[in-house]
Amino acid sequence: MTAIGILNIVVFLLVLLALTKPLGVFMTKLFQGERTFLHPVIRPIEKLTYRLCGIREDTEQRWTQYAASLIAFSLASFLFAYIIQRLQGILPFNPNHFSTAHAPSGATPMTPDLAFNTAVSFVTNTNWQNYFGETTLSYFVQMAALTVQNFVSAAAGVAVSVALIRGFARRQANSIGNFWVDLTRATLYVFLPLSLLGALFLCSQGAIQNFKANTTVKTVEGASQIIPQGPVASQESIKMVGTNGGGFFNANSAHPFENPTPLTNFVQMLMIFVIPAGLTYQFGRMVADRRQGWALFAAMSVLFLAGVFVCYPAEQAGNPQLTKLGLETKATSVQPGGNMEGKEVRFGIPASSLFATVTTDASCGAINGWHDSYTPIGGLVPLFNMQLGEVVFGGVGAGIKGMLLFAILAVFIAGLMVGRTPEYIGKKIEQKEVKMAMLALILMAANVLVFSGISSVANFKKNGYWNPPGPAAANINNDGPHGFTEILYAYTSTNANNGSAFAGLNGNTPWYNLTLGLATLIGRFFFIIPMLAVAGALAAKKKVPVTSGTLPTHGALFVGLLIGTVVIVGALTYFPALSLGPIVEHFLMREGKLFSSLFSLPIWS
Repeated sequence: MTAIGILNIVVFLLVLLALTKPLGVFMTKLFQGERTFLHPVIRPIEKLTYRLCGIREDTEQRWTQYAASLIAFSLASFLFAYIIQRLQGILPFNPNHFSTAHAPSGATPMTPDLAFNTAVSFVTNTNWQNYFGETTLSYFVQMAALTVQNFVSAAAGVAVSVALIRGFARRQANSIGNFWVDLTRATLYVFLPLSLLGALFLCSQGAIQNFKANTTVKTVEGASQIIPQGPVASQESIKMVGTNGGGFFNANSAHPFENPTPLTNFVQMLMIFVIPAGLTYQFGRMVADRRQGWALFAAMSVLFLAGVFVCYPAEQAGNPQLTKLGLETKATSVQPGGNMEGKEVRFGIPASSLFATVTTDASCGAINGWHDSYTPIGGLVPLFNMQLGEVVFGGVGAGIKGMLLFAILAVFIAGLMVGRTPEYIGKKIEQKEVKMAMLALILMAANVLVFSGISSVANFKKNGYWNPPGPAAANINNDGPHGFTEILYAYTSTNANNGSAFAGLNGNTPWYNLTLGLATLIGRFFFIIPMLAVAGALAAKKKVPVTSGTLPTHGALFVGLLIGTVVIVGALTYFPALSLGPIVEHFLMREGKLFSSLFSLPIWS
């Protein structure tokens, strides 16, 4: 590691810390119905929205009604996004003439299974992409279907998190807010202003924003090259602020039109984390104990730093086998300069490792380098980040929900240790809350492991030999544990509603389009609904007084207990799968057995 690389990480965390309180204060006022500095401009639009949609601003909902509203909205959004994709051939703003079945040369047709996967992915704030954006979707679909979902799916995530916070904050209440009001306010007051500022900044740095058809130019050697165009900056901004992650281009944030400079790279990482961080401070203010919010921020920060300081050294060390294979001339056992494969030179190893950690700590999924090209341990970090449950800041709402789930488990474990009924933020944690938390965790783990297991078993036909590979294995790019990691990463990413791809996996097949879409739906709604049930149960409870036996939940002891709970649950759940993938690959790499497409020395035959 270098001093500049470490300084980059430290400065990033300090700037994030400085932004956390102001945004947290703003969102607290907004979702408590108080006036903010944006009200003179946006309040008339908000009131008009309520009038047009028939929303009663002063009416609140029980948790069941809140959940039903979320599901109904998501279903309508899915149908809208699916239909627009299937009709893109007859819709406007399609200068490249992309269609559904008969795509131009080099383009990908938007088949029914691919449209299903894409609609599900964007409606659930996952943004997994089994297609190349610049060769598949028209500008109209990019804007009307995908960018719109970037806004409202992110706003829905924030709404659910605010509802959960209300569950902790309220006393003997039978409601947790109004989904439609929370959705509207999150969209109008939070995402639209931040996205507008972000898009203007990106344009100033070189990101493109136009409606031109792809441009064909002659290179210096005289060959033809196609330069894609489109409304990029507007989608890029909400992609980051809303922790969506879907790229306008296949190269995502490694593409210079999406992420032109090291400065935009730094700002985009801040855009990913800023709202999740602000939600921790909002939590502290709404429960009337700001120390509780800072405790969650501290736990998230420790886990974030642990991840980045594992990934960064692993990538800086590089692959020790390159010299032995005669690919480097220097007489050293370490790859000179570190592992730059799959990384942009303008970002380098520190910024690439930081970006990979940030985007998988959050449910974002944007990438500025190929995780498939990382070293086994470097690739393990983003994979394990998602398997922890997107609790390390997480997405717009995902992190605070997940961390509060683990807080419930942590105080439950502490209560068992001292023989007392567990309490958190003045609420007794009883049977229902623990059951809902465990249900969410078990369903998430089963979602990843069952689908990954089925896809991996499909690889083998007779006696454990790949003869021939099954439909899942036929679409992975690598042999051995690296190929298994490609499959495990795909289902982990969709389950976590992250959307980042390990690469090396051709997901645009009926099998992967359908199963990854199903995993995405399970990861979204089978986590949110139990958490809303917890919110409803907690809101109905009265506050219990603090006694000498109450575990303080704002100090270093609780932060350590919370971190331990997150890591131990994640490790116990996924360690066997990780052992078959990146962990065994790391030890085999040190023995000279490599599994990339360039160095194929498989141990399975």
